[in-house]
Amino acid sequence: MELNDKEFRDRIVRDLRLGNVEVQFTKKDGTERKMLCTLINIPAEHQPKSETEYAENTLRVFDVEKQGWRSFRLDSVTSVVCL
Repeated sequence: MELNDKEFRDRIVRDLRLGNVEVQFTKKDGTERKMLCTLINIPAEHQPKSETEYAENTLRVFDVEKQGWRSFRLDSVTSVVCL
């Protein structure tokens, strides 16, 4: 099954709202990065203070290991694993 951009984004966001997800993507500098991230159970000190607008092709997530907000471009994603 092939997903369009909106379906792909919606699926990742749904998974992130259920728990931890390991996302592998290619960074702008060409290196590969694996990130354990989520959109739930964010520590109080890391709760967003305001809504920041991001491009439709960019997803903002909380990096569980680095304890901070990160973003990645959806078209750079090479793997998504729900944990």
